[in-house]
Amino acid sequence: MSRSLFTPVTIGNIELKNRIVMAPMTRSRASAAGNVPSELAPEYYAQRASSGLIITEASQVSPQGIGYIRTPGIHTAEQVRGWKRVTDAVHAKGGKIFIQLWHVGRVSHPDFHGGELPVAPSAVAFEGEAYTPQGRKKTVTPRALETREVKAIVKDFENSARLAKEAGFDGVEIHGANGYLPAQFLEDGSNKRTDEYGGSLENRARFLLEITDAAIKVWGPGRVGVRVSPGNKVNGMSDSHPELTYAYVARQLYERPLAYLHVLEPVAGFKASSPEAPRLTPILRELYKGTLIVNAGYTRELGNEAIATGKADLVAFGVPFIANPDLVERFKLGAPLAQPDASTFYAGEEKGYIDYPALDLDVAAQLERAAQLERAARLEQTA
Repeated sequence: MSRSLFTPVTIGNIELKNRIVMAPMTRSRASAAGNVPSELAPEYYAQRASSGLIITEASQVSPQGIGYIRTPGIHTAEQVRGWKRVTDAVHAKGGKIFIQLWHVGRVSHPDFHGGELPVAPSAVAFEGEAYTPQGRKKTVTPRALETREVKAIVKDFENSARLAKEAGFDGVEIHGANGYLPAQFLEDGSNKRTDEYGGSLENRARFLLEITDAAIKVWGPGRVGVRVSPGNKVNGMSDSHPELTYAYVARQLYERPLAYLHVLEPVAGFKASSPEAPRLTPILRELYKGTLIVNAGYTRELGNEAIATGKADLVAFGVPFIANPDLVERFKLGAPLAQPDASTFYAGEEKGYIDYPALDLDVAAQLERAAQLERAARLEQTA
């Protein structure tokens, strides 16, 4: 039988009702003091619990890992209590939810750290801006981590993985994408180290693999995912041989009992590569034989095609979920999608966060009837 976005699937030992994933999206609604998930977060995530899997907004594993205003963490008891309200709300709606573990590395600013420099594998700057409590500021040259400090950050990831279990999550995702600390270690444009975490590809991949192993140590098989964004230039990233770098990572990750590999490589939209440019996702699909989630630029049609042809096992949707809490139902009915207000992506409280309405029930009923008639017509044609 042909698979689609709506076909159930099992990842690890978790049964999902469909293959539609809510992608991790920073929304900047956490408390300014303490970085605790918003009081509105339980409703926000529960509204979207019809997805097969929710992956939360990125959540820092320590104060050192912060780089954006009002982003939540998962390293204090108060944060655990805040996230527990979220997981309870999602589970009450029959949903499954992973938390994304995050350290931004050099994508930060001294304003977040009492004047201290942000940290990175190497003291390599990039042209960019940080969104600090004092407003936009240019990024600075980071401080290179000492080897013992790198090992301490691995422990931070392990601790946050443990706290995520206390908070009631179904698993965790390692944020290895978008130019944050794991990617900074992995790619040679930002990693100029000469110790066990630099130089060779094996050494550069060590940090990402160690934090993945630390999370698996806490959660066991089938409860840890990893997100990567091969070839992504965001936050000043570059690598001499991305196809070799990410092929190595895919092979190494396949040897581990992951829930999934999550690849962010836009297939459409302004961020997509030119059609002539080689895509790395098909290469990773060949090398990583486990569950693959793809993300960025997918529509209902492109998502169904990716799953039906085996290019992916699940598809993650980001921005469409912002304005469409009932995205799964709209996809089922072929209903039009509401358009989000971009000015509220990272600002505001309930506005642009929990106030997007679900599809009108009368409209939904009409669309369902139309869909039934269309299916019946197709069956007649093939009879």
